Amino acid sequence: QVQLVESGGGVVQAGGSLRLSCAASDRTFSSYAMGWFRQAPGKEREFVAAVGSSGGLLRYADSVKGRFTISRDNAKNTVYLQMNSLKPEDSAVYYCAARAGSWALTAGSLYDYWGQGTQVTVSS
Repeated sequence: QVQLVESGGGVVQAGGSLRLSCAASDRTFSSYAMGWFRQAPGKEREFVAAVGSSGGLLRYADSVKGRFTISRDNAKNTVYLQMNSLKPEDSAVYYCAARAGSWALTAGSLYDYWGQGTQVTVSS
C-alpha cells in the first residue's frame, strides 16, 4: 500500500505560481509512474500531468502545456508540479496518483493509489 500526501496548495492571484509536492511512503517509489489530476466543483476529474518511473516520458494536458512542469526526485520519494501563469480556471483540488509500472498514462482509472488532495484557488 502506497500512501501519498500532497502539499503546497493555497490561494494565489492570477498570473502567480505555486509548487505542489506529493510525498510517497513506499521505498519502491522509483518503480511507480506518477500523475497529477484535478477536480473542480461540479466537474469531472481531469488529467493534468504525468511522469514515468525514471523521470522521463512526460505528458501534459493541453490546457497546462507550457505553464506546468511535472518532475520527480526518486531519492526523496517525491513528485512535484510547478504551476506558473495560473488562471482562475486552474482552481481545483489537485490529487497525485501512483501506478505500478514505468509508463506515464493519462487515464485516472489506471492509477492504483491516490492522495487526499490539496486545494488550489486562483483569484482573478
